[in-house]
Amino acid sequence: MKAVIQRVQRAAVKAGELEVAIGPGMLVFVGLETGDSEETCAWAAAKIASLRIFQDADGKMNLGLSEIGGEILAISQFTLAGSIAKGRRPSFDRAMKPEAARILFRRFMELLEVQHPRVKAGFFQEHMEVELVNDGPVTFVLER
Repeated sequence: MKAVIQRVQRAAVKAGELEVAIGPGMLVFVGLETGDSEETCAWAAAKIASLRIFQDADGKMNLGLSEIGGEILAISQFTLAGSIAKGRRPSFDRAMKPEAARILFRRFMELLEVQHPRVKAGFFQEHMEVELVNDGPVTFVLER
C-alpha cells in the first residue's frame, strides 16, 4: 500500500454530477498493491488518523485531526502502484486488480472511520477531478 497524505485547508473531488468536499484536514490518495491485506489497511488507517501534522500555537506540527476538528477525504488511486522506473510508459504490474481493490478500499474506509469519524471517500474506478488547497505545503508518503 502506498498513500500520499496532504494537509489541506480544503479539498473536493468530483465525478460527473457527484461531488464530495471537506474543510481543513487531510486529503489521502491510496494505492492498493498486490499482497495488501486487511492488516495493511488497519495499520495505515491507524497511522493516518493519528498523525500530528497540524500546527499548534507555536507553529509546530503537534496537533492531530481530532484537536483541529479536521476531516479526511480518501481517494483510491491505482496509479500510485505504478512504476515509471523503466521505459516511458508506466507499468501497473503491482496494482491490485479492481475487484479486489474495491473491496479492500471499502474496508480501509471502514477502518479509517473507526479511528476518526469524519471521513469521506472519492468515487472508486471513476474519472475524477480533484481540487485542493494544500496547507503548507505539507505532503507525506506512507508505504508498507
